[in-house]
Amino acid sequence: MTGVSRHTYRGACHCGNIEVSLQSGKTPSELGVRTDTCAFCNKHHALYTSDPSGQIAVRVHDAGLLERYRFGTRTADFLVCRRCGVLVAACMADPPLAVVNVNALEARAAFLAGAVQVADLDGESLDARLARRCAKWTPVSSFDGAGGDVR
Repeated sequence: MTGVSRHTYRGACHCGNIEVSLQSGKTPSELGVRTDTCAFCNKHHALYTSDPSGQIAVRVHDAGLLERYRFGTRTADFLVCRRCGVLVAACMADPPLAVVNVNALEARAAFLAGAVQVADLDGESLDARLARRCAKWTPVSSFDGAGGDVR
């Protein structure tokens, strides 16, 4: 992570099985919040944030309750708890990057104080999608409790 981490944003699914920690040198207003128009994200009311200069750590207490849902281009796993149904984050393995669902964060209100940026990604090519993620998503520093791997 470049720079100094001034902030740690913690969160989890409703039952606490999937925990996430985003370390960043930025405030919620600097990080911003975004969503897209895909049906999956809309049905989950997913709102994402990330910091390419930060780090994300994921901890899964019971790997049997972790659902890794893939759809569309099948290039990212959406981490959903099988017990409580909460979408916590989306991650990809190569390179290990992730975005966190703001709705799962303890600091949710601070993130939602600003405007939400909406993106229509339907026409995005696979190469453009991967390049966008490499530019905007956060490096995964650890993925603990689910085999130790992002994938």
